[in-house]
Amino acid sequence: MLYIDNSISTDPHFNLAAEEYVLKNLDPEEEYLLLWQNEPSIIIGRHQNTLAEINLDYVRENKIHVVRRLSGGGAVYHDLGNLNFTFIKKAVQSDLLDFKSFTEPVIRALAKLGVKAELKGRNDLTIDGRKFSGNAQYLYKNNILSHGTLLFDSDLTRLQKALKVQKDKIESKGVKSVRSRVTNIKEHLKEDITIEEFKKAIRDAVAEIQGENFVQYEFTEEDLKKIRTLMEKRFLTWDWNYGQSPACNIRNSKRFDGGKVEVLLEVDKGHIVNGKIYGDFLGLVSLADFEEGLKGLRYEEDVIRDYLKKHDLQKLFGNIGQEELLSCLMGR
Repeated sequence: MLYIDNSISTDPHFNLAAEEYVLKNLDPEEEYLLLWQNEPSIIIGRHQNTLAEINLDYVRENKIHVVRRLSGGGAVYHDLGNLNFTFIKKAVQSDLLDFKSFTEPVIRALAKLGVKAELKGRNDLTIDGRKFSGNAQYLYKNNILSHGTLLFDSDLTRLQKALKVQKDKIESKGVKSVRSRVTNIKEHLKEDITIEEFKKAIRDAVAEIQGENFVQYEFTEEDLKKIRTLMEKRFLTWDWNYGQSPACNIRNSKRFDGGKVEVLLEVDKGHIVNGKIYGDFLGLVSLADFEEGLKGLRYEEDVIRDYLKKHDLQKLFGNIGQEELLSCLMGR
């Protein structure tokens, strides 16, 4: 496994571009671990409506970056008290939407530090029932990118103020606020350590599980040039990070065990003219082709059901089932 310590940058635009670059341009036969940190930022899930997820005035006043990532799931707050980890490897069916193997090193590292953590729900790591890590995945050709956050010593007050968490999500978790649901790892440690020492504990746990030491990979000047180009073309653009919601005359929203789905459709003379789907579901790939394929379909349940049957819904919508998705598309 190759290890990339991306401490050369705390710019979220660059760091997300670096992830994508490694996934799509370095040797696909290798496995990679990246550890990285961002200055204050909100990282939006691939399928989310950005303006519905952030407190825009607070974000602007506090100069918090807003950047969309490749993977699905919900919006997360990053600062220098948060450590991010990314695994990139060959995809096998058992890895898809199963975060156990990717989070095992974190659980093992914390156990050695005297903290009991566990994988709970769809994609969360918790300590005493409180979340300190969210995880998501993205599939590209035959490789999978699985990444997660680790709240080590983040500003949780700022986290709460920056994110606009939907009421139905809070209620689905059985808690009263975002702040009461999350925790920092540092609060639970028996001995005080730095985030750099914690980073080493994660690396050691991965090496122990792999049964081998890392080979460190450092970005070349050519790598850095290509990462910056990708950053400018995608992660620094308004269209990618915010985008525009299409005109619609049908809008349906539902929360399922697999996440929230919000459907915006423009229907004219019984046919779908335009469609956009938002949500924090853990889809593994882009919805662009799926949304494009909705255009021209008769807005009838049997037609829409047949369309859904032609697609790998797990890759598109994670654990949202066909009938759940259909109920949201048809507003029933």
